[in-house]
Amino acid sequence: MKKLYIGFLLSSGILSLNAQNYEFQKVNDIECLPVISQDITGTCWSFSTSSFLESEIIRLTGKKVDLSEMFQARTTYPLKAENYVLRQGKANFSEGALAHDVLNSTAKYGLVPNSIYDGLENGTTKHNHAEMVAVLEAMLKTYVSNPAGKLSKNWKEAVSAVLDIYLGSIPTKFEYEGKNYTPKSFTEFCKIKPENYVTLTSFTHEAYYKPFILNIPDNFSNGSMYNVSLDEFIANIDNALANGYSLSLDCDVSEPTFSGKYGIAFVPEKDEDTKTGLAEIVTEKNITPEFRQQEFENLATTDDHLMHIVGKVKDQKGNVYYKVKNSWGSDEKKVANGGYVYMSVPYMKLKAISVLVHKDGITKDTKKKIGL
Repeated sequence: MKKLYIGFLLSSGILSLNAQNYEFQKVNDIECLPVISQDITGTCWSFSTSSFLESEIIRLTGKKVDLSEMFQARTTYPLKAENYVLRQGKANFSEGALAHDVLNSTAKYGLVPNSIYDGLENGTTKHNHAEMVAVLEAMLKTYVSNPAGKLSKNWKEAVSAVLDIYLGSIPTKFEYEGKNYTPKSFTEFCKIKPENYVTLTSFTHEAYYKPFILNIPDNFSNGSMYNVSLDEFIANIDNALANGYSLSLDCDVSEPTFSGKYGIAFVPEKDEDTKTGLAEIVTEKNITPEFRQQEFENLATTDDHLMHIVGKVKDQKGNVYYKVKNSWGSDEKKVANGGYVYMSVPYMKLKAISVLVHKDGITKDTKKKIGL
């Protein structure tokens, strides 16, 4: 079977005769819960950041808590709907959001275990938000067009009713491991303090070491990020991982060199290595701040997907890759590495939009510069 597979790679042009197949070894790992699938939803932001918080709970308490991704989605949708209607349809309403929206939800509503709120209603076993989103979009467009000449005062309740039908009503009290909690008291049990987390990014069109609002479609809540140099951006990711802190990652995954199937993400120096690099080591492009900015401004780098950085690996040549937990499931017929993607440093430099991390995972130098 292995010979047949290698033959297929050779015939497809993915592997060359002089190939150095990837051979990875662990550099460091941060404990996290198993890879799961977001199924047919656009809620990667909740899956990734909930996974991030699960690792934080392990770090802070030693407990493994499977958090509800859908609780954060259920409590965030009304905010996106309100933003869309009050801006009279001149705003983005979609399934997308960012890592800070999970922290905003946690601060306002709390956390809930997945066993209490899984967002699966009417006997469903997989998430599929296609119909729910279509219904919500139709409702919101009607509210914006305002056919009655005066918007009904209970339109927000109507949106919540739809969300309750598809995802379930928000729990206010529940029992977990024999004790009673509210979402807020459960957050305290998990020792999560939303104010302790910050978002870092790196772009040249804004001043370094100052917070700013990055204009990307999913930043509906106008969350601010601290801007640092590209070298510092990578240094802070490395520092966090070296000291036991994982990170939530917002990234562009639209490139053909990002592959869940092969479990790799890279930036080839030569375009002809686009396929080759899926299976073997290729020379990668040197990423400068100027090139990163150029690719962002010409929309070659876009805000596509959120994931969870949980460690590092290296190949046999010593090249370092970030171990990124994805939310596309772990079926070995569909994804490699058990659902993790090994992302090269050049790919991270070019395609990472931002990272969210505990403030104690940031370097002392960066903390001082940004005033933390």
